[in-house]
Amino acid sequence: MLKQQGVELYLGMLLVIILTLLAIFSPLFANYDPHQTDAKRWLQSPGKEHFFGTDRLGRDIYSRVVYGARVSLAVGLLAMLLSITVGTALGALAGYFGGLTDQLIMRLTDIVLVYPSMLLVLTLAAIFEPAIWLVVIVIGGTGWPAVARLVRGEILRLKNLEFAAASRMLGASHWRVLMVHLLPNALGPILVAATVAVPAAILTEAGLGYFGLGIQPPVPTWGNMLREAQNYLRHAWWYATFPGAAIFITVFAFHLMGEGFRQRLYPKSQSGRGKRAYYH
Repeated sequence: MLKQQGVELYLGMLLVIILTLLAIFSPLFANYDPHQTDAKRWLQSPGKEHFFGTDRLGRDIYSRVVYGARVSLAVGLLAMLLSITVGTALGALAGYFGGLTDQLIMRLTDIVLVYPSMLLVLTLAAIFEPAIWLVVIVIGGTGWPAVARLVRGEILRLKNLEFAAASRMLGASHWRVLMVHLLPNALGPILVAATVAVPAAILTEAGLGYFGLGIQPPVPTWGNMLREAQNYLRHAWWYATFPGAAIFITVFAFHLMGEGFRQRLYPKSQSGRGKRAYYH
């Protein structure tokens, strides 16, 4: 079991590192300018010159997939940071202080959960021009409730344990108990939630791009590449295959890493005894 956990974790981390390097050093890995068109080479099948073939404008699909990793990973990571930050802060306050604070935060969480995020996207897209910051705010701003509930549950469990009670008896303030003793012990679930939030944000960004509500062409994103390819599925299988494969591999890598973290933090041998806390 431990070997399996290690394989999942390290394989996921290896794939994520490779994807991150591709995104950071896109100009080094790309063969062509992703915006360069060539009317003589439109819809050319994969070959030595164009590894993934070309699109309807003769642009190199491999180069566009590589550059698209920048947008997808940037959106995924930034949206994750936003949702984790907001969710952790609100969940920690709700779980520790309880009472009216807990009720207000949890009702706000319920409102955000039931509000259709796509309607929010449509509204914002009608007001503002689609851009990466808008996509990040929309995805991150609607993804924090699940994190808030998770953190709230962890803080509720941890704040009544002996080490937290001892800190309060020694005169530690509420903020010190929360920030120094409780939140560090809740980092495990937060880390797992973060690895799940990134692929969810990437899939949402790809969906928005596919429906024309995300980042607009000519900026290459995996979502808008799939949108452009939908009319050529019968004649150019490679057009949609490689952007779709990039989405699949990225989502798979983060889920694999998250599953590895989850199994490492909460091994099945202790499932009957509840989650494990790491005390200071």
